[in-house]
Amino acid sequence: MLLTFGLGTVVGAVLAHESMGRHRADLFSRRPLRRLSALGYLSGHASVEAVRLLHDYLAWEPHPILRKRADAMVRRMERNLGKARS
Repeated sequence: MLLTFGLGTVVGAVLAHESMGRHRADLFSRRPLRRLSALGYLSGHASVEAVRLLHDYLAWEPHPILRKRADAMVRRMERNLGKARS
């Protein structure tokens, strides 16, 4: 049973890593809907890495609505991550 739990944890971590990579690539897609979807995914996965990625995205994103959404996400994540460190 312990082996099954360990295996499940490893498989879950690998899938999460692949998912993050796929959404990271979609964040810089030519298609706005994919970028919006990637933003939605990242909004639920606040981390220092996500904030850094969103800063790069903000410098790149040409669409004002998506840029505004990403900016709000960055501010929220920075605020929440700052509280977690305190």
